[in-house]
Amino acid sequence: MTTTIPSNSVLDKLPKHLSQYIHPQHYDQYSAIDQAVWKYVMRRNIDYLSTVAHQSYISGLDKTGISIDRIPDMYGMNRILKDLGWAAVAVDGFIPPSAFMEFQAYNVLVIASDIRKLENIKYTPAPDIIHEAAGHAPIIANPEYAEYLRRFGEIGSRAISSAHDWDIYEAVRLVSQLKERINGDPHKLKQAEDRLTELQNKDVDMSEMSMIRNLHWWTVEYGLIGTLENYQIYGAGLLSSIGESKWCMQPDVGKLEYSIAAATKTFDISQPQPQLFVTPDFSHLSKVLEEFADTMALRKGGLKGISQLISSHNLGTIELSTGLQISGTFDQVISTENNKVAYIQTVGHTALSHENTELIGHDMSKYPDGYGSPIGMLKGINLAIEDMSPRDLEAYDIYEGKVVQLEFFGEIRLEGKVITGTRNLKGKILLISFLNCTVTHKEELLFQSKPGQLFHMAVGKTITSAFAGPADYHSFELADHDISSPSPSLLTSAQSLKIELYQEIADLSQKKSVDEIELTKIHVSAKKNFKEDWLSQLEILELSRRENYSELSKTILDHLYSIAELNPELSDLIQNGIKTLPE
Repeated sequence: MTTTIPSNSVLDKLPKHLSQYIHPQHYDQYSAIDQAVWKYVMRRNIDYLSTVAHQSYISGLDKTGISIDRIPDMYGMNRILKDLGWAAVAVDGFIPPSAFMEFQAYNVLVIASDIRKLENIKYTPAPDIIHEAAGHAPIIANPEYAEYLRRFGEIGSRAISSAHDWDIYEAVRLVSQLKERINGDPHKLKQAEDRLTELQNKDVDMSEMSMIRNLHWWTVEYGLIGTLENYQIYGAGLLSSIGESKWCMQPDVGKLEYSIAAATKTFDISQPQPQLFVTPDFSHLSKVLEEFADTMALRKGGLKGISQLISSHNLGTIELSTGLQISGTFDQVISTENNKVAYIQTVGHTALSHENTELIGHDMSKYPDGYGSPIGMLKGINLAIEDMSPRDLEAYDIYEGKVVQLEFFGEIRLEGKVITGTRNLKGKILLISFLNCTVTHKEELLFQSKPGQLFHMAVGKTITSAFAGPADYHSFELADHDISSPSPSLLTSAQSLKIELYQEIADLSQKKSVDEIELTKIHVSAKKNFKEDWLSQLEILELSRRENYSELSKTILDHLYSIAELNPELSDLIQNGIKTLPE
């Protein structure tokens, strides 16, 4: 499917595999109700957040091209974001966390193009354009925070996930879709919520991805900045929720100093958060991020790192001390008595790279059924192969045309005829190729070459890094799991009539003047057909005040107060809506 993306030079640097998540915004599909919801939330935000949000938020609205009265157009946003070194793309709801973070690594904001239903105007668990555009975008005008976002994406996209992570992702995505679906099936929603609860209560070890998602949640989404006694909002989840932005300021919501401990603090996306973390400044966020990165297989490597990749059952990469990178789905590791890696094995398509660039002749067509190799030190020799000079290699018969027997720690034995070696630009040897080669572990045959087949042994004494995804994105046809979405609902006649009502009000607002009789008719019609619809009455009240129809304005106000009296849960929405109407 070809997708048209708003022009921005930042987008030109995106890897091609990320384009599968990008969807056209379809701006003309926003209804007049959608526009009214956007305007209401933004006016409430500006009115309230100007006193409780970090100073970068209000100033960032202008810098990022976010309008108060109209849902932002991605084309317009990208023209303005380009000056900040960023871009934005529209997506369809939730995308996998690794992809979301990878977009961030390229300075690209992921914006869900849908907008919440009127019934969920206070808060929705589903990502929507209010959350993404009005929540995330303004704060990136702050350079320190923008760099934190980019760096977070860079590190987070390399975090190793688990099968459980994927199950959670799909369950959360389904719940959010069903909650925002027009005419949704309550039974299906209940089933989806029960499934999510079951998964969240499952006793499993936390993966790197689950922990870094926690850090993302408690900072980028639900972060506070300042001191425990005096703080401001900067997290997009709070900035975009007119309910939680007030709730979070209450003393009942615990406030904790932000530290790496937040990585193990889980969250429930469907509930208000019982506690939040406060960072003293944006620089502290980067400090904690680097502290967490130091615990990751990305920087630790070793046996634990490759074991994490094996458990993930996903495409990943190990990097050896020579800089050689092996990308594939890891299936087996053999270790020594002191827990050093002696042999690794992948299954399926594998590619070899160096400095994130695929080695010529070592793409996945070369290794369609996996790749295995001894790793580590030779027995009885204190000098690692990677540190041997040409003279050393010759002394140990690792030389062109020689038949050699190599004994590695971990009881790995290789026999074969040396053919050639592959070196990097600095002369460090990365691979040694053998003909008529066998590799064994004790009595088990690990590899035996076919006639004429070369075996390319990886050179490296240790695994210095292990991370999710390939070293070179060009090596693989990256296609994620199919993402199923509930089929769209057909609008009822009443819902269609409601949209027509809002559109009629929107059309009148574009006129220089509106006749009082005409406006009164719309008020009466809305009151008759949609007795509890408060937002349409607010829209009409705004027009009535603009035209100075004082008697009509009083009538509309009386009706709004009666709605609030009959529906206490709407009282706050109505009162604050009236308060934020233009004078």
